[in-house]
Amino acid sequence: MEKQHPVLQWSVSILQLRDNGNRYYKVTRRMYALAVAETKFFLSKEEAQQQFEAWLE
Repeated sequence: MEKQHPVLQWSVSILQLRDNGNRYYKVTRRMYALAVAETKFFLSKEEAQQQFEAWLE
């Protein structure tokens, strides 16, 4: 899922990754105009969703 921040032009996405039976959630925000990105990994879907929502505020 990917959404845009309404003011700051951040693009925020959340992905589910699998590795050896484990699930990870990757939350990334990008500002394409400046070629800047920040990524965080989580084991919990709830924590990843909280970070996703926080970056959209």
